[in-house]
Amino acid sequence: MLPISDTYDHLRRDFRWQIPERFNIGVAVSDAWTTHEPDRVCLQHFSPDGAHLSLTYGALSARSSSFANALVAHGVAAGDRVAILLPQGFETAIAHVAIYKMGAIALPLALLFGVEALEYRLRDADAAAIVTNRFGLGKIAAIRDRLPDLKLVVLADDADDSEAGTESFRRLAEGFSPAFTSVDTTPDDPAMMIYTSGTTGPPKGALHAHRVLLGHIPGFQFHHAYLPQVGDRMWTPADWAWAGGF
Repeated sequence: MLPISDTYDHLRRDFRWQIPERFNIGVAVSDAWTTHEPDRVCLQHFSPDGAHLSLTYGALSARSSSFANALVAHGVAAGDRVAILLPQGFETAIAHVAIYKMGAIALPLALLFGVEALEYRLRDADAAAIVTNRFGLGKIAAIRDRLPDLKLVVLADDADDSEAGTESFRRLAEGFSPAFTSVDTTPDDPAMMIYTSGTTGPPKGALHAHRVLLGHIPGFQFHHAYLPQVGDRMWTPADWAWAGGF
């Protein structure tokens, strides 16, 4: 976290990287908050119809732990790549946190990708599982027989019912135990893989460690007047499949 300073020179003088010996993104953004502020709202979803939704840290912690247990029960292991093909939403955040807690590697993908772009990234990353909605499922269905490593497809839509060959996100995120012992990761253990755009050649998977969050925080605070302050809210219109938006 940046020290609050009145000038840039003082800020630069007083800043020191403080990277802990053990760090897990999933624990830091959910479980760590739950110990002292479980009822505090961490995410809000604003709907045009006025039916706004809120997610607390306690709920994020419990549902991500349940989903982590579900992934493990379905054969997903630490180090496996788990793709997330979803827009911004609670399910996206819960899936990310669960993946980090269990020591797997999140693979964010954009719903704008065509089937060829998706197939390339999923095959190249040897993705073991994917979490998507019905729009994304239509694309995955067209290439699933060409993805031999993809053993689990989770459908994250409002309905509880899943389609053939898929599992319901809601059932997995609410139907397993909310108690999960997170993997004791170091800041240098892998956490997520984000592919380059492929403008000068085939897209390449850039592997980021758990310390990527710590690395982004000072720049985020610097550009947003030491956000977060009491009462601050951050609106994110950018697709979470992109590193900047996420």
